[in-house]
Amino acid sequence: MTTSAAPVPARLVATGARAGTAAVTLALVIIGAMHLVGPSSRIDPVRRTISEYAVVEGGWLFDVAVVGLAVGSAGVLAALVAARLTPLRSLSAVMLGTWCGGLLLVVAFEKTNWSIGPSVSGYIHRYASLVAFLALPVAALLLARRHRDDPAARPYRVGVRWGSWLALASFLPIVAAIALRSVTGVPWWRAVPLGLLERGLALAEVLVVALLGAWALAHARRSAAAVPVA
Repeated sequence: MTTSAAPVPARLVATGARAGTAAVTLALVIIGAMHLVGPSSRIDPVRRTISEYAVVEGGWLFDVAVVGLAVGSAGVLAALVAARLTPLRSLSAVMLGTWCGGLLLVVAFEKTNWSIGPSVSGYIHRYASLVAFLALPVAALLLARRHRDDPAARPYRVGVRWGSWLALASFLPIVAAIALRSVTGVPWWRAVPLGLLERGLALAEVLVVALLGAWALAHARRSAAAVPVA
């Protein structure tokens, strides 16, 4: 059976998925490069958080990367909705939107400069990043559950689930350190390799976004191929 060219929704999905994945990939490359070159390369990746890159010379590159990640994630969200993998008003879509919004707040509000002391901006930065990092894996797991009976989605569903659980597991050492502080007397941010945990968390979540984009694109292609010529 011959098939028609991809319908308009499929083209919209492809645009959102490809542009979104490209933006996410670029963000990953920029932040990866900041680990290796420039003043940011002197930051301890095991103990210091990624946000430290925003407050050194050339920190604007970090802001560009995070904004790119947010915009790319929004493109992937649009592709998922256009592909009818999730309704716009579903909890998974809301959580993905929360991830995007949280990333933008992370850029808008600078992290606390502890040489000066706590700040309102720093608190907003911290809680926005926490909400964002939790929202994405929750959204992805909800989406995977929604399509658990679709055999064609299995490779993406499995990858998304593994990435999401890995991201959530990154919080466990922090939770344990907070719970044990009264016993050990060690502040939680010193009891764990916070920078390493955050980088593992961020990498897992970027990969989840990329997988979601690939899932939307594959679904749109299958849907387009199934449309027969009249």
